[in-house]
Amino acid sequence: MLELKGKKVLVVGLGKSGLAAALFLRRRGAQVTVSDVRSAEALAKEIPALIEAGIMVETGGHGLLTFRRQDLIVVSPGVPMDTPELAQVKSFGLPVIGELELAARFLKGKTLAVTGSNGKTTTTTLLGEILTAAGLPTLVGGNIGVPVVALLDSSTDETWSVLEVSSFQLETTEQFHPSIAVILNITPDHLDRHGSFENYCAVKERIFAAQTAEDCLVLNADNTPCEEAASRAVARVFWFSIEHPVPQGAWLEQGYVVYRPAKNAPTEKVMPLSGIPLKGAHNVENVLAAVVAARQIGVPADVIRSAIEKFQAVEHRLEYVATRNGVEFYNDSKATNVDATAKAVAAFRGGIHLILGGKDKNSDYTQLADLLRARVSAVYTIGAAAAKIESHLRGVVTIQSCETLDKAVAAAAAAARPGEVVVLAPACSSYDQFENYEQRGKVFKQLVKELKD
Repeated sequence: MLELKGKKVLVVGLGKSGLAAALFLRRRGAQVTVSDVRSAEALAKEIPALIEAGIMVETGGHGLLTFRRQDLIVVSPGVPMDTPELAQVKSFGLPVIGELELAARFLKGKTLAVTGSNGKTTTTTLLGEILTAAGLPTLVGGNIGVPVVALLDSSTDETWSVLEVSSFQLETTEQFHPSIAVILNITPDHLDRHGSFENYCAVKERIFAAQTAEDCLVLNADNTPCEEAASRAVARVFWFSIEHPVPQGAWLEQGYVVYRPAKNAPTEKVMPLSGIPLKGAHNVENVLAAVVAARQIGVPADVIRSAIEKFQAVEHRLEYVATRNGVEFYNDSKATNVDATAKAVAAFRGGIHLILGGKDKNSDYTQLADLLRARVSAVYTIGAAAAKIESHLRGVVTIQSCETLDKAVAAAAAAARPGEVVVLAPACSSYDQFENYEQRGKVFKQLVKELKD
């Protein structure tokens, strides 16, 4: 276990995980400093609790001397590792880890970790509900909104911690060791941060880097990067597929979700496909992944089925908002990359009025062309990426430049006809006009509610 008492520790970045990490480190006896590029005014809510705990606070930028005077640096997920100060102290050999890695050194019990370009939150939430329904002591956290550090005091030797982990968190892991790791899919995302798709894939694979032959890795048999990752795994590999049977894992057969615990073993019916309450083929994949992970833990099939049938869509994930004048509105603000948007569009047969845009992540929007041509009536662009999206999709579909979300909602509502749908699935991050995708989704829902019937 990491010795912290009396150590000088710097926490870089004061988001949710940074704040939780700083307070945890202080409780463990470390001399803690927090450094953030934001101003003291912007951090006015967080600073009092830090000062009261005896934590030094540096705002308005990073001081190189602040970084050099530490025994350990803990980096929040939102801080790029190529930040000059971090790059320099790493070259000096100073230990640099992330909040996930810090928490992993102290977390008791077993860990079930879920990553992927899309579907992480839905699958993590679903697994939390399945394990809870089975009577297992269960904690849920990570990139889902509850820092892993915040789970430490509640964890016991009997606990299952179900964690959503992002590429930003995995980037700084060393000893993070989930007993069960799930990679739902790997498609281009965050290329503005990771530099290339190859780098992004390598970071995602860190979820199983510390696993042993006793552990379990669940992979998507329909996703090429997942298939390729299997050859680098030491753990036992299980698969899920919506396209074909797999040697061991879960797939669809004659309208049922079926599971096979080992090669050549008999299959078992878990539930009818019609019992899955979530919209879209991508959510069927999420359910299949959850089935494999839960069965590996030993949760009975009937408990899994019951939990899935009761499950409600997670907020901001293809979430039904309301029907106005015969038009249905869906909030998929979490669709922050091209693949997620493609999955959202594929969930509807046609008549889609699609709101796209936000902060570009070095994405290729031309990949949406065929799907939009077949199913989308019009696109409404917003945010900093609007011009790029319009250039990539010009001639493919009718495009209306709206600049802001309120204008896009109004334009889409005016154009859509009864029986059609308006979908916010932006294919971009939210940081140009909103604090995060949650705020963007909440604003969308409020705008929809204010529309007149």
